[in-house]
Amino acid sequence: MPKGRSGVKQIRRSRPRGRKIHQSPGGKPQGRTYAGLEKRIKARYSVAILEEAMHRYGISRDRISELDGFESFIYEFSRDSQEFILRIGHSGRRNEALIRGEVDWMNYLAERGASVARAVPSQGGNLVEAFDDGHGEHFLATTFVRAAGRPPREAGWTPTLFETYGEVLGRMHALTKDYLPSDPAWKRPEWDDPAIQDIEKNLPAGETSVVDKYRNLIDYLKTLPRDRDAYGLIHFDAHGSNFLVDEEGRITLFDFDDCSYGWFIYDIAIVLFYMVTGREDVRTFIEEFMTHFLKGYRQRNRLDPRWLKEVPCFLKMREIDLYAVIHRSFDVENLEDPWCARFMDKRKSKIERGIPYVDFDFETLRPHL
Repeated sequence: MPKGRSGVKQIRRSRPRGRKIHQSPGGKPQGRTYAGLEKRIKARYSVAILEEAMHRYGISRDRISELDGFESFIYEFSRDSQEFILRIGHSGRRNEALIRGEVDWMNYLAERGASVARAVPSQGGNLVEAFDDGHGEHFLATTFVRAAGRPPREAGWTPTLFETYGEVLGRMHALTKDYLPSDPAWKRPEWDDPAIQDIEKNLPAGETSVVDKYRNLIDYLKTLPRDRDAYGLIHFDAHGSNFLVDEEGRITLFDFDDCSYGWFIYDIAIVLFYMVTGREDVRTFIEEFMTHFLKGYRQRNRLDPRWLKEVPCFLKMREIDLYAVIHRSFDVENLEDPWCARFMDKRKSKIERGIPYVDFDFETLRPHL
């Protein structure tokens, strides 16, 4: 089923074991469809690009295999008895400065004890490697330590894991309050920057009523305060397909591709969005999940409980965002993905009528935050 955001992007990608890479007669790696990538980017990608990335990162051909990707080409490889992830993106989607900002923040967090998958340098000591795509733009490669463990749905959701989940996000939010990019040019975008917020671009021309709802929501969110204790650089897509759980119950968070400056409660709302989507016992589940999640969160970060009343707005934002990305990446009249089909069922009508994504009074959770 689909994942996250501009990035609702990968619409909830899991991390299965990879498959060996094969080359087609045209010099293209045979494999995944990468539905989130523009056709022009896929057309420019080749085995030569992959092999150059492998050379720069010291990857042996018999040690690399392809993983599922959506907006980047993703591989896993082993080297010196360690496992890593190779990601090859394109400057037409994220330029080099933005990717440097992403890995700079990830390593800042990792160095201070946050449970995130650290970025590792190439053989030449670079955290980002650029390759000319032959059309005046670049493919950009980055490598990360492969997170240990299994997806949470395989490990088994428990109250203890809910609490650990909250603790991981809380630590990240606490640490980000003091973060400054190593280079000002690497600063990640604000939540409403066109580089991140591309909803109108992704929606078909006839979706004027949804666009109006979106614009009204944007206008409201712009009125919210942005103080240090409520606003900073956030993951923006920290759902259950973007972390793994090891045998000791430890979580390692990855896929920071969408990180941007936003409200901490926005990050929490995105977590909740994916936890409740597709559930029938929503009220009961929210009460159980958020009680434990917020218990873990407040062990690492303090957030004013007044922000809980804004959760419905941020849930609506993610709902519209995902609606737009599915329009962009799939044929909505012939959805073969069952998760997408369920999500899109009557979705336009629900957005137009302003129906809350979930029917729940979030201010009842104030004692837990």
